[in-house]
Amino acid sequence: MKYFTLLTISVLAIALVLSGCGNPASADNETATLPPTLTAVPATSTATATPLPTDTPVPTATIVRTPPAIQPIFQPTTLNPLDYPHTYINNACEYLKLKWDPNNAAPGTVVMVIMFHSIQKDGEIGYDDIGAGEFRTMMTTLKDQGFEAINATQLADFLETNAQIPERSVVLLVDDRHFAQYYDTYFREYYEQWGWQVVNAWISYPENTLGTLWGEMEALNQEGLIDFQAHGVVHNIVATENSTDEFLLNEFNGSIEFIQEHFGTTPIAYIWPGGNFTPRAAELARQSGYRIGFTVNPRGPIMFNWIPIADQKDNARPAWLAEGPVNDPLMVLPRYWPSQVMSEIDNVRVIGKQAATYAEEQKSAELEYYDIVCSPSMGALPSLEP
Repeated sequence: MKYFTLLTISVLAIALVLSGCGNPASADNETATLPPTLTAVPATSTATATPLPTDTPVPTATIVRTPPAIQPIFQPTTLNPLDYPHTYINNACEYLKLKWDPNNAAPGTVVMVIMFHSIQKDGEIGYDDIGAGEFRTMMTTLKDQGFEAINATQLADFLETNAQIPERSVVLLVDDRHFAQYYDTYFREYYEQWGWQVVNAWISYPENTLGTLWGEMEALNQEGLIDFQAHGVVHNIVATENSTDEFLLNEFNGSIEFIQEHFGTTPIAYIWPGGNFTPRAAELARQSGYRIGFTVNPRGPIMFNWIPIADQKDNARPAWLAEGPVNDPLMVLPRYWPSQVMSEIDNVRVIGKQAATYAEEQKSAELEYYDIVCSPSMGALPSLEP
């Protein structure tokens, strides 16, 4: 009987426990209390997976770009073999940046420099002169062929930095002193119609033996018709290997002083009297502030970083001094005699066109070279300005 009672009590206890597990909430909706050793996990929580180990990152291989070869400068076949083009910007990166800057002059921009000593109305015409009728035909032909006149500063800016000028440009360079009537008779109409300025190689001898010349020239300077540049002081004593530094500096600096005094400008071009020059004279001219110089050697037209000069004497043209020993092409620029212009205009135009075509053929390789070699230190090429 005692056994049965104990068994019954045990069964009832188990039943009570089971009934509590199946009904966690009491009739009055109170929440059941969880044992103190367990923690409730919110329904929104998720288990955190242990991250799996990853492979060590492999660096991307660096592609080494090989710059293309830069081709030689354009060589026309129409120049004398001794009069081949020389460069003066030897840093390839600097040259390419100036060449392909879209804000600069386009490749193939060409300049024809013409020297005038005298324009004659009648009589026999000398080799260094031109008749009035031929002169007017020449000027009209230049315009018809697309040429526009520029002054000395425009030319220097173009040669040094490839600054924009007309793609076919001409420099009308009148040597020596002339009265205002000379410019009024022959050049004024082209200045008034087309804006063509004349560059005058002015002799700065201080004594005025020509009456009203100074006053007339000062008036033309104020008007803008003439761009006055230096042609020496004494002028009739040319530069030679025997010339002293004192004499040369007087020619250079004296010209600057007189032109500043009378015209209010500073010359940047030196037109060598008699066409004579020496390496020392060119060096001193540079020290005096001149940016360009002109010979009387008609070797061809000029372009950016492209000046046709000779490195050695030519026995077939003994009067033409070799410019190469000067080692400064900008100080020994060539000029055409007026009697040559009509026969050379087409050649100048063709050289410019051929140079433009050659540049376009090399453009892709030169831009790639610049991007690989030059841009890390010099930056990207400029964009076209509005």
